[in-house]
Amino acid sequence: MGEVGLWVDVAKVTVRNAPRGDVMSVLGPVRTKLSLGRRSDAGFVEGKVTMRQRSRTFRVRTGVAAALATAALAAGALAACDSSSGPVGRDPSATSARPSPSPSPTRVWDSSPRSLAAVGDSITRGFDACMILADCPEVSWATGTDATVNSLALRLLGPAAAAERSWNLARSGADASDLPEQMARAAGHKPELVTVMVGANDACADTVDRMTPVEDFRASLEAAMATLRKDAPKAQVYVSSVPDLKRLWSEGRGDALGSRIWELGICASMLGDAQDLGVRAQQRRDTVHERVVAYNGVLEDVCAKDDRCRYDGGAVFDYRFTGEQLSRWDWFHPSRDGQQRLAEIAYRNITAAQAPRAGS
Repeated sequence: MGEVGLWVDVAKVTVRNAPRGDVMSVLGPVRTKLSLGRRSDAGFVEGKVTMRQRSRTFRVRTGVAAALATAALAAGALAACDSSSGPVGRDPSATSARPSPSPSPTRVWDSSPRSLAAVGDSITRGFDACMILADCPEVSWATGTDATVNSLALRLLGPAAAAERSWNLARSGADASDLPEQMARAAGHKPELVTVMVGANDACADTVDRMTPVEDFRASLEAAMATLRKDAPKAQVYVSSVPDLKRLWSEGRGDALGSRIWELGICASMLGDAQDLGVRAQQRRDTVHERVVAYNGVLEDVCAKDDRCRYDGGAVFDYRFTGEQLSRWDWFHPSRDGQQRLAEIAYRNITAAQAPRAGS
């Protein structure tokens, strides 16, 4: 039998048996050489231990018991390790069994979905776009069939497919609390894309105190997304921002007919006393404006947590609607022209290679 040595060198141990090869293992930050005496017919008769520590060398003569103990240590190391083994005392399988860090989720987006469901409020229903105080879904920006509007469904699916594979589930007067139920209905159709436009009615209350609290708005959005994901996990979601209601007030207040109609109670929190430019009236409108901005922040945040959701980056909020794009009956809801502009915005953002950024 050849000489057996045990080396420990700055966190590495080499157990060396000349006929068998080398074995590496981590033991500790000490450099030590244990050199066993050569074997005679009577066995190990002498052992020698040499330790270099702090530039001092110690020699210790040992008896047969020390030599046998050291040999046992070397044999144990040889039995437990091979040339590819890990640190002494560590189960090699423990390292391989340790789960790798989860990769960052990859956002998935198909720019050419083959079916579409729309949820939301009166804007998506085309309210006041064709006649006074009535829905007109055929001019809806999302699912309408009117060629002059050229809805999102027509652009994405074509006329024949849009008639068969698009569903308008929005309801005039709906707010965020109605969204989970609408999403449940949408999920039943198994659409590849769901469009969401909601929030104007949450801000359009009789008074600012009755606007939907931001935390309630968030809870409704999260519940709606959870409902959709339960039954339609792969459906994509396109979320439109809430329009700038203060911009609508500014644009419509100059029309005498529009102002009189607003007195009937359309979005009183923003449009009430439209000609009043006093401090209190301005503060009220600013409060509504800030709430709309907060709602849009929630829409963006909730959407960002879903890999198959795309927010419009504030595109609808930033769009400067003019009188031509507003209903001639209420100067608040989109006209046919306004619906066509909404369809353009949605189509551009849905088919873009990258999600839009706020302010872009």
